[in-house]
Amino acid sequence: MTFDVRARRVDAHGSEAACKSAHLVLDTDLAGRVDAFNPAELLMAALAACMIKGIERVTPILHFRLQGVEVRIHGVRQDVPPRMEEIRYEILVDTDESESRLELLHENVQKYGTVFNTVSPGTRLHGQLRRA
Repeated sequence: MTFDVRARRVDAHGSEAACKSAHLVLDTDLAGRVDAFNPAELLMAALAACMIKGIERVTPILHFRLQGVEVRIHGVRQDVPPRMEEIRYEILVDTDESESRLELLHENVQKYGTVFNTVSPGTRLHGQLRRA
């Protein structure tokens, strides 16, 4: 499986990324932008999307019933060297499933997520999955 993304500088205030038929405005302005994701926020959004997609993938296999999912992520950046030092997450699942089934779902998110498994070796990545 391969993936392709194109990104280009629009001007000194921003850039854009494209993939398939989708386009994203990127915050590449040194002063920052409130209407676009900066690179660290994009990383965290990718992690959140990975978690949600993983849940979508395993719920039919596990016969896990849910009504909704929300992921909250908080990242801490260190300056020297610049990197994400820590990422904490909370996955909120709207479900009537048992606590043991919630733990099983969380294990699957941690074990089979492509972005999760890419980020976790180089960052303190920890969190919880709980009932909404």
